[in-house]
Amino acid sequence: MLSAVSRAASGVLRAVKTPNIQNEALKVFSAITGTRLLSFDSVFGPTDDDDEKCKEDDKPKSQDKSKSEYATAPAAKAGKGTSGKIVAVIGAVVDVQFDENLPAILNALEVSNRSPRLILEVAQHLGENTVRTIAMDGTEGLVRGQVVTDTGYPIRIPVGAETLGRIMNVIGEPIDERGPIKTDKFAAIHAEAPEFVDMSVEQEILVTGIKVVDLLAPYAKGGKIGLFGGAGVGKTVLIMELINNVAKAHGGYSVFAGVGERTREGNDLYHEMIESGVISLKDKTSKVALVYGQMNEPPGARARVALTGLTVAEYFRDQEGQDVLLFIDNIFRFTQAGSEVSALLGRIPSAVGYQPTLATDMGTMQERITTTKKGSITSVQAIYVPADDLTDPAPATTFAHLDATTVLSRAIAELGIYPAVDPLDSTSRIMDPNIIGAEHYNIARGVQKILQDYKSLQDIIAILGMDELSEDDKLTVARARKIQRFLSQPFQVAEVFTGHAGKLVPLQETIKGFSQILKGEYDHLPEVAFYMVGPIEEVVAKAETLAKSA
Repeated sequence: MLSAVSRAASGVLRAVKTPNIQNEALKVFSAITGTRLLSFDSVFGPTDDDDEKCKEDDKPKSQDKSKSEYATAPAAKAGKGTSGKIVAVIGAVVDVQFDENLPAILNALEVSNRSPRLILEVAQHLGENTVRTIAMDGTEGLVRGQVVTDTGYPIRIPVGAETLGRIMNVIGEPIDERGPIKTDKFAAIHAEAPEFVDMSVEQEILVTGIKVVDLLAPYAKGGKIGLFGGAGVGKTVLIMELINNVAKAHGGYSVFAGVGERTREGNDLYHEMIESGVISLKDKTSKVALVYGQMNEPPGARARVALTGLTVAEYFRDQEGQDVLLFIDNIFRFTQAGSEVSALLGRIPSAVGYQPTLATDMGTMQERITTTKKGSITSVQAIYVPADDLTDPAPATTFAHLDATTVLSRAIAELGIYPAVDPLDSTSRIMDPNIIGAEHYNIARGVQKILQDYKSLQDIIAILGMDELSEDDKLTVARARKIQRFLSQPFQVAEVFTGHAGKLVPLQETIKGFSQILKGEYDHLPEVAFYMVGPIEEVVAKAETLAKSA
């Protein structure tokens, strides 16, 4: 009889999904039989759901594809993945509900019947089969109930030689009105940083032709370089000059990521590169790929466009063994975009209103920019400093990742000295006699010492005047002022504004010039002769011209 009761009960209770009812049934059955049973399944057998689960477990698991793998086909087309519906739109953040098969974190979702394409990136799982996503384009016109399809992958972009000479947006679509990018190679913008064993430790100086940089804070090949400065002190002009001097002379490929900066500057750069031959519209000899997510883009695009540019550079490094130059203007906008969406994602703000994940976001990106045994990525990043405060969390977090910091100072810009690099605040990890050589090291330290001495004498000069200084101090001040002016240099990219022809100074010429000033060989020349010139020979020529015209 008990077995009959058991069979009847099992038929009814198998249909019951609620664990509480199943547990009550277990207690009743235990009381009737006088035995203590631990599980519902031990009496009534597995439920249908459990049977399904067992079948699923028996199926062979499909291998997860590595995010850093390069696909030979584009991301899964819309319609093949799971579909969901939009349930909420809050600015750049969109909530999507699915009936089954929730998309993984960082997966790309595509909104149906929308032109241009709107991609949403999954950021959070909220429960009740709902995911919170960040839109990569404007959300104007979205409505609740609109169908969204899971592509099954993170955002994938075209990579390889076909991207050279083209301008892409954050999702890899061309925005230069020159047709589609024809390639069968695609890569996810989210990837792991290279392993320690794959990294290279060689140290080599990257000569830029800019005197103040090469002498006092030299850049390392395969290193990360930061250009710090407030609004209007010359970060973008300096990065453009570096592109001009380094990228054009550089044999390999370059990638420029415009992150939240002026669209006009991006347009100017594109046309300058066409004029100089770095980008060729006629054939396949272009040397640079451009990725833009400018000021007018929503925060989702600005928060991800740096990763898009980095992914293009990683392909050239890992698959083609290239030494790649990666220019990012401006890395602060990457942080700013993250803080814009952070509050909408429900995170509690950290110091100064930044996202609590600031260090993680920055570290995830910066650790991918490195030199491996296959090739290298040398990155030059412009970093906006809010209110000229270097202790602000955004620039302060970036400092930790950099090999060289070039600090642009408003006080120096006010003196009319460009590039407005602060020679005492700028640093470099390779400022070491074992790497750059004893002569270079000693002259650089000598220049910094004389400038520091001048800085400490400025208060006395302001109160008592130059006449109260000793003869030695007067000589120090005179040489320091000449050095300060000799650190200025006319840029090729600024020729149209300044009227001065741009100069590119070899490292040995720079070392020779400053060495001679420190020794006092040019104490007889006027200060103005040292301003806005190239090598030291031009100082002598300028002094002679001034003497004739006097």
